[in-house]
Amino acid sequence: MGYAFTFHIVRWLSRGHTPVSAYVHYPTISTDMLARVKSRTSQYNNASGVANSALRTYAKLTYYNLFAAVYSISLHRAQTIMVNSSWTKNHVDYLLGSVSRLLGGLKRVSTIVYPPCDTKAMSAFPLEHREKIIMSLAQFRPEKDQAKQIYSLAQLFESYPEYRSQGVRLVLVGSSRNASDAERVVTLQKLVAELKLEDSVEFVVNASYGVVLSWLARASIGTNTMVDEHFGINVVEFMAAGLIPVVHASGGPLNDIVVPYENEPTGYHATDPASFAQAFHKILSLPETEAHSMRKRARALAIDRFSTEEFEYVLVPLCVFHENPLASNADLEVLAPEVNIFLI
Repeated sequence: MGYAFTFHIVRWLSRGHTPVSAYVHYPTISTDMLARVKSRTSQYNNASGVANSALRTYAKLTYYNLFAAVYSISLHRAQTIMVNSSWTKNHVDYLLGSVSRLLGGLKRVSTIVYPPCDTKAMSAFPLEHREKIIMSLAQFRPEKDQAKQIYSLAQLFESYPEYRSQGVRLVLVGSSRNASDAERVVTLQKLVAELKLEDSVEFVVNASYGVVLSWLARASIGTNTMVDEHFGINVVEFMAAGLIPVVHASGGPLNDIVVPYENEPTGYHATDPASFAQAFHKILSLPETEAHSMRKRARALAIDRFSTEEFEYVLVPLCVFHENPLASNADLEVLAPEVNIFLI
């Protein structure tokens, strides 16, 4: 949201006496954004009109590089920099490193503090007798790529026609913020009609929290197709509720969320409609005992790593460290024995 640019003002007005902490959920600019412009890749944040023009690409890349430099210097003004995932950490640390190389001094690094997810209500849902529902939970924004989920269902039915007759469904739950989102929903509905999936796809737009919980209690699979999702709180909700996640093999869902628990898998990763369809098939064909075990592991990981209690457990020692940078690891371990994992 650009708040990093205010750090200079705060530090100047307080003459450096007011400490500044940053919790970065999504960098205002990232190395991925720079790479896509440089490679002239057309995507939601790099219009085809720019990607197809060498001159516009050069101009945008110049602007992005200047913006990244100013943003990096602004971040460097914070004493404590926390991030929400490995993906965000990699990008923020790269930006901080560029400032250190430019200005000299010790290299700064950020600290991962996973955002809290209230898992109490969802973790009470039964793990057994789930319906053959593939659930999507995301705003109808272009980067969420719900079209890929629809194509994945079509691919599943093409490869395994029996699932259509068994009543496997895709339910897209999400909010529509404005006219552009509403138009996007209409476009997705047209795609469903083109692929003849009207009986197998349902849209639930701007549902209440209670309705969202009811779908989480019923569905068997949760899917997220966004590329480079910076974290993926919806995936955490899937796992806490007992759904088996199938997520894009990138960003937070790949590196932080859908990871092994007690050396056993908690879900699946995919990249395109074919691999998403295969992952859906694997889950739908799992013996009930194996599916139950995976749901149980996914839930346990969500609670252990992403609960509100875990967030507070990690954050309090960091605040102490912020107030007293000379505090030793031994001092902090009194508050949290595992805090040395998270210290910058």
